Amino acid sequence: MDHILKELHSWCLQQLSLSPADAVNALAVVSGDASFRRYYRLQLNDGRSVIAVHAPPDKEDNLAFATVQALLHKHGARVPALLGWDKPRGFLLQEDFGDQLLWPLLVNSAAADHYYKQAFRVMLAMQRIPSGQHSLPAYDETRLTTEMKLFPEWFVGGLLGYQLDSAERVMLDAVFSLLCQRALAQPQVLVHRDFHSRNLMVLAGERLGMIDFQDAVVGPISYDLVSLIRDCYISWPEEQVDDWICVYRRMAMQEGLLAGRSEAEFCQDVDWMGLQRHIKVLGIFARLNLRDGKSAYLADLPLVLEYTLSIASRYPEFDEFLAWFDSKLMPLICQQSWFKDAE
Repeated sequence: MDHILKELHSWCLQQLSLSPADAVNALAVVSGDASFRRYYRLQLNDGRSVIAVHAPPDKEDNLAFATVQALLHKHGARVPALLGWDKPRGFLLQEDFGDQLLWPLLVNSAAADHYYKQAFRVMLAMQRIPSGQHSLPAYDETRLTTEMKLFPEWFVGGLLGYQLDSAERVMLDAVFSLLCQRALAQPQVLVHRDFHSRNLMVLAGERLGMIDFQDAVVGPISYDLVSLIRDCYISWPEEQVDDWICVYRRMAMQEGLLAGRSEAEFCQDVDWMGLQRHIKVLGIFARLNLRDGKSAYLADLPLVLEYTLSIASRYPEFDEFLAWFDSKLMPLICQQSWFKDAE
């Protein structure tokens, strides 16, 4: 890795037409994320800084990142400017958004209300982008189902060691089908796909900027909303969440994005979309631990479980799923250290 960082450092200076004397001698780690991308800050002697990214092209879709970045930037979204790109080596040079994630600023419901309403406007700006302006992939039944199948593979089988029988697989397939049908019946818009407090940056003037947008698709209008208000890393009282759903719905209605969708229908859309997402995330967080050695995500599983079970309990369509979960999985979950630590 040392030789890659040296190459990345030299390449960044070349992109900026600078000499080694114009910058510090080493790249400072900013973060890794749930992917194979790694981010570094290059501090310049004149006080400016830029972000250098190593995103191995055999593991990351850098073309998708560049394509979505250009699309969002064109339509006024605040995303990091792409300053350079070495396609063969997977080197990218980006504008530095700083270090202020939204997540630590959400100290109470009032702070969340302030920022979330601004985030709704950011979300709506994306959702207004005409489909004719891009060729993003569809968040179709295959993609939605493939994501949910991470749950039986990585959470149920991998993390808990529980082997499903044929009847249980049929039951899960029926649940997945219901959730897919509901998702596909919603208005389809541009979806960030990971729109939450750790992917929103607070910039100068408290303006929100977005990162980690490269997986954008055309999909259900409620997806980014539920990603934010039922964030896998922070939770809020349900009365507050219900209020945010109503606020967003009024804004979306004014934009003509939810014509013909009643309040009750949209609330169910949000619930079922969140259930799809949280079932998927249970599998993703388990996979990050088992396959990629990223155990920190285990600490977030209890909240994702709470979302999954509490929302499913509102709808009789998921009674069989809940009964199975309670009788077969909860005894195994209760033995897990990450679950015990959260109690």
